[in-house]
Amino acid sequence: MVTYQLKKSPGVPLYEALYRCLRADILAGTLSPGQKLPSKRALAQHLEVSKITVETAYNQLLSEGYIRSQEKVGYFVESVERQAVPSPARVSPPEPQPSWLLDLTGSGTEQFPFSVWTRLQREVILDYGEKLLLPLPNQGVAELRSAIARHLTDFRGMQVDPENILIGAGTDFLYNLLMQLLGRDKVYAVEEPGYGKIRKIYAAGGVRCVSAPMDDQGVLPGPLGGADVLHCSPSHHFPTGLVTPVGRRLALLDWAGAKKWIIEDDYDSEFRFDAHPMPAMQSLDRQGRVIYMNTFSKTLAPSIRISYMVLPPALMARFRQELGFYSCTVASFEQYTLARFLSRGYFEKHINRMRKFYRSRRNALVSLLETCPFAERLTILEQDAGLHFLLKVDTDRSDQEMRALLASAGIRVHTLSEYYHDSREDRHCLVVNYAGIREEEVAEALNRLENIM
Repeated sequence: MVTYQLKKSPGVPLYEALYRCLRADILAGTLSPGQKLPSKRALAQHLEVSKITVETAYNQLLSEGYIRSQEKVGYFVESVERQAVPSPARVSPPEPQPSWLLDLTGSGTEQFPFSVWTRLQREVILDYGEKLLLPLPNQGVAELRSAIARHLTDFRGMQVDPENILIGAGTDFLYNLLMQLLGRDKVYAVEEPGYGKIRKIYAAGGVRCVSAPMDDQGVLPGPLGGADVLHCSPSHHFPTGLVTPVGRRLALLDWAGAKKWIIEDDYDSEFRFDAHPMPAMQSLDRQGRVIYMNTFSKTLAPSIRISYMVLPPALMARFRQELGFYSCTVASFEQYTLARFLSRGYFEKHINRMRKFYRSRRNALVSLLETCPFAERLTILEQDAGLHFLLKVDTDRSDQEMRALLASAGIRVHTLSEYYHDSREDRHCLVVNYAGIREEEVAEALNRLENIM
């Protein structure tokens, strides 16, 4: 007679416990194929449980094919192919992540307006209630699209119809939509140097990428060759911080003509300290060939994955016809909250406050670099490049050696050469992202570097 110690466990009834014990013995071969099981009454008396408990367990095994029933005879174990239990794989312990004294590659999240944001969230819950659970328009809620259109008019000089705005969870998602909308047979040109992730997204989407060479005014229209789509950031290029003047912008629009496309990535354009942002290229477009993109991930927080793009009217019509089946990827709760944050002027106040905050942080860092013992070997470039700047280092070391030297001092930083795809030439230039640093960290890091150098 099979014997089990059945105990009541939270969420596991007795019949389930009995079923699991019998199934385990069948799979292990303890109960062999063809073996007759005790009658329901006999097993119930032996285990001191009710007959219905045994009957329910038997019925579950029967339905799953572990046993068979023979009328007026009883229950028999079926032949079940048992799978060998693999020995547990040896898992190497994860490599410890380095602890950096100074990380010059990350983003900052200081001074997020939590009190305002949470108050608006409470308002949204009270005002919308169960409406927040309803399906969304695939372009995003009308309130947020209208708020974004007003913001673009006031701060970027753009006249935008809210019906031509498309909301998405991050620019990565929007890039993938554009590849489907414009066609994977198109050739995409991306800036050289440029943010490497963009090229990776396009390559993963199955489109061909070519490099768009740059000079000190931005992308050169001539060498774009057979490209059909240009992805560029004329108002604030990363990593160089260059701003494309109006003459070059018009030349790029001439390149696009009536058949090619320009994706204007306006990422991080809000954080220019010594000048107002230039009008967007989209505002100069007269043939409907510029697709404008921006995100709130940099200006608010990286975890707020709300981005948007403004499509030319003809392209938006094609989106509705060909890709209108896509659902909006941003929750209505977040969209309504951001809409109020924009329309009530909180976003403008936040940007103004953060400009002052980051300007002060940048100036403190620049002052430390200009007064450090090896300042004569450092040249600061593009100080107005937003939340980063370039630092030219007078050294004979390669960029790889320079990164290793800095890492040995606990400093994590990227070099400009890392942002080139077609060239591995040493630039002897560091890309210093100061958004998330502390002044005391910088002072200690410079002390360590002085000892090394």
